[in-house]
Amino acid sequence: MNKGKIVTSSEIVITPVSTVAEREAFVDYGYLANADDPNYVPQLRAEELEKFTPGKNPFFEHARCQLFLARHQGRVVGRISAHIDELALTQPPEQGMGPGTGNWGALEAESEAIAHQLIVTAEDWLRGQGMTRVLAPMNLSVWEEPGLLIKGHDHPPTVMMGHQSAKFEPWVESAGYVPAKLLQTFDLDIRIDFPPLIQRIIASGEKNERIRIREVDLKQFAREVSIICEILNDAWSDNWGFVPFTPNEIAYTAKKLKPLVKPDLIRIAEYDGEPVAFMMTLPDLNLIQKQVNGPKGKPSILGWIKLGLWLWKPTNADMRVPLMGVRKRLQSSRMASQLAFMMIEYIRRASIIRYGGKRGEIGWILDDNQGMNAIADAIGSKVNKQYMIYGKDL
Repeated sequence: MNKGKIVTSSEIVITPVSTVAEREAFVDYGYLANADDPNYVPQLRAEELEKFTPGKNPFFEHARCQLFLARHQGRVVGRISAHIDELALTQPPEQGMGPGTGNWGALEAESEAIAHQLIVTAEDWLRGQGMTRVLAPMNLSVWEEPGLLIKGHDHPPTVMMGHQSAKFEPWVESAGYVPAKLLQTFDLDIRIDFPPLIQRIIASGEKNERIRIREVDLKQFAREVSIICEILNDAWSDNWGFVPFTPNEIAYTAKKLKPLVKPDLIRIAEYDGEPVAFMMTLPDLNLIQKQVNGPKGKPSILGWIKLGLWLWKPTNADMRVPLMGVRKRLQSSRMASQLAFMMIEYIRRASIIRYGGKRGEIGWILDDNQGMNAIADAIGSKVNKQYMIYGKDL
């Protein structure tokens, strides 16, 4: 990082990433830019490289993307990605995406001036691709790390959640961006029993012979993944920012997450034998990654051993609920909340008994998703992080 004189905008050269070495520099700058942040969690470098590599990340099968690097006298001082999700362009405009909507993400910069130059570069690229508006940041898709962290900088993110310096909020807003949608995560002390009313709702569901809450079957992993993703695409299809998962993305994500999957932490709710809801909970991999990955996302041999042992049997593990869904036809019914409470309770018990869990994080959840926010409130969880997606007309 630059510790000397202030670099002026005229001294900055921004170029598109076009080689493997430049892509590596793009990824490596993310570690360098956050090296002094005690709450930053370096992800595995190999996975970060794969994320931004066409042919490896299936996001690129339906997206156009250009990475950019900012340099001062040959030294990297910033980065940004500009991208267009072709599937997002087909979504109804009233749901946030829609025709003419592009994105940028992965923004890192030494100064506000450099950040503004990078944003302008991304906007110019999007405009040249025919885009008329921007929703940002997205890193890369709405399913990965959407939004800019605006609350909760004082503690590390959980697995699969983003983390950015507090400096970026005023920088982005001073570049002409206005809030478009707020995403929130909720913190919960899972050692505390739920209120009596919630317990009665759960007990009532347990007496209903038409309801079955089951663990996923790892011997039928592909089938279970298909069931969950089919419910997910149906349950979330009317949500703001929704873009459907493709079959290749489903397979890719399942392969990535399989080492983290514990059958007692992922539940499928069946009604009259039909899968109608699911809840996915993951042990917080970031807890161990912060210890073993090193500042550049490269564990030592001992670090790899510790990581492998933790994946085999997570201990003292915080939990994150990244995904939860109920089929659309049930979402306005009392059944939806009952199934949700039952799945949350069963996973809560397993988290404590089998993994030594103490806290859980639910989300992200759209701030205007009344049903999910009501469930989060009913079980006593509190907002611990907020991420803002900004918009701007080109």
